[in-house]
Parts: sequence; structure tokens; C-alpha cells
Amino acid sequence: MSESLTIQSHVGPYRAVFDEEAPAGLAASVGPGLHVIADRRVAELHRATLSPLLSGRSVLLLEATETNKSLERFPEYVQHLLAHGIRRNHRILAIGGGIIQDITCFLAATILRGVDWLLLPTTLLAQADSCIGSKSSINCGDTKNILGTFTPPREVWISSRLLDTLDERDVRSGVGEMLKIHAVDGPPSFDRIAADYDNLFQNRDRMIHYIHRSLAIKQPFVEIDEFDRRERNVLNFGHSFGHAIEAATDFAVPHGIGVTMGMDVALTVACGLGLTSDDTVRRMRPVLRRNARGFLDTPVPLDRFFAALGRDKKNTGAGTVTVILPRADGRVEKSVQPFDERFRGLCAGYFAAVAR
Repeated sequence: MSESLTIQSHVGPYRAVFDEEAPAGLAASVGPGLHVIADRRVAELHRATLSPLLSGRSVLLLEATETNKSLERFPEYVQHLLAHGIRRNHRILAIGGGIIQDITCFLAATILRGVDWLLLPTTLLAQADSCIGSKSSINCGDTKNILGTFTPPREVWISSRLLDTLDERDVRSGVGEMLKIHAVDGPPSFDRIAADYDNLFQNRDRMIHYIHRSLAIKQPFVEIDEFDRRERNVLNFGHSFGHAIEAATDFAVPHGIGVTMGMDVALTVACGLGLTSDDTVRRMRPVLRRNARGFLDTPVPLDRFFAALGRDKKNTGAGTVTVILPRADGRVEKSVQPFDERFRGLCAGYFAAVAR
């Protein structure tokens, strides 16, 4: 029995369908004119399950790497689609996590001035967060996620069974985004998922519940502010710091773990600036540290971290950084801070503390 969320977008509504037999359901619903872009590793691990979707004539298998998400690689993807006769009434299906989703969405938004695309997310991070909201982001040169569009898929199909082959690191990366969206919803939501943290790894029903809940929390933000100008900004909690950690470590820290650490940095900064309380730090930090374990002592070169933070696309003025920080009541909000020695010192103090 499947259920769905219907998300309103600037090009009309689209569905996120929750169905444990999603690959079969999606295969039954698609017609001719389908082009598939899939994570090569996922295609290998789920060969039998995905066979109906991967047996067409236009299938592009890619390694899910940040390098492959760079603008410099896109000419070969365009050539593949052109060689396989893509037309404006065709559709592109993404099978994979956030990287494959970003590649497919950006291509669908731009090739032939736009074709429809579908999504079968196969990572927890994609299922619980990025699969809705319309955004795509790709890298250019050494700048992460600097180019992108707002182009929603026509449909998203979600099955937790596709998560069974993920290693713990990838699951925790997805959990990092789930912790973020529950933090955005407020202290009671965050405290509930924090208390249920162990069950996320042990109980499929609890995991499905929190995937659904994460998207349900995100849905109204992306509907009222699809283009990320106002209310939706708070969904970037942990991301400015997290992206800078990723860039500074050459992506040795996975995205969702970077976001987890980024939320922890935000706690340190907000507390040091007098914006939030010690109680908020004590309430949130334990589960963030648990989720980031094994990566907290990853060396983060501060010069590269601050350079990446200064390039963040959410910054709006010279000499300032725009970040999402917790308030005294534990809720989060956008904050524009001077990018000065005090701010840098608080960040540096965080990395010195966790490296001990």
C-alpha cells in the first residue's frame, strides 16, 4: 500500500510516493522516451530490482563523485543524451543519491530548454531531504554548488528497501539532514528524533516514519518560499559551516556529517555571541556528536575553511557571513554576522576542542 505527499511548485504539483515496491511501480508507470542516469554502484547492488528501469536503450551510469557533478563534465552528458535522441517530450530518470539528482535536475532544466524528470532516490539523505524542494546545485572549478536551478521532478518514488545496502556512514549522513529539519521544526521535534536515534538504525518502521516526517516538515517551507529567498533560508541550518568543512577537507567528510558538524559549530558560535543558551547547547550537542563520531577529529585547515565560508552563496555583503544560528529559545533563524576575528576565533575554538 503506497501513500504520497503532494507538493505544490511553480510549475504545478508533484508527488512524493512512498512505496516499498517503488522500482516496480515506477517501471510500470513510465512509457517510451525515457533516459536513465544512474549511480553505477547502485545499479550493481540492485541489479535485479532495477532491471526493468535499466534495460532501456538510453542509460548513463556514473560514479557518484563531486568531480562528476562539476560543470566541466556536463558536455559529455549532453552528448550522450543527444546521441540517444532526446526530445522535449522525453523524460530523464535519476536513480541514485544527491549527486545523481543534481546532475539529472540540472540537465533536465537546461537541455532543449527543459524536459521532465523523475527521481528514484537511493540514499537516506536524498529520500529524507533533497528529493523535494526543486533545487539542483552543481560545482564549477573549486566552488561547490555555485550553479543551479529550481526545477522540481514530475514524481519522486521512495522505498526504504533501497537503503539496505548503505553503510553506516551513509545512513548517518542522511540522519544528519533529518536532525537538521527536526531542529528547524523546533525543540520538541528535535528532542523526539534525538531520543529515537538508536531506533533509526534498528527499526525500519521508525526510519520510514522519520523519512516521511522530515519531508512533511520541509513541505510547507518549499511551498511558501520555493526560490529560497525568505522563510526557506532556515533549512540551511548547519549548511554554510558544513559546506566549508567539506571543501576544506576535500570532501573527506560526507555531506550529512558535515551538516551535523556544521550545526555543532553553529551552537558554539551562537553561544559565544550570546545568541543562545548553554541549555540549548547541552540539549542538542550529544546527539550531534554521536552522529558525527569518527569524523570530529578530521583535520580541517582553517584557511581553507574560512575561504570556503567567505565564498558561500548565501552571503550578501562584504565583510559579513550569512548563517543560520539557534536563538535563546532553541529555534533557529538567519543571522548576518561580521566575518571578523571574534567570529573566526569561535569557529577555530570549536575545531580545536573536537580535535582533542
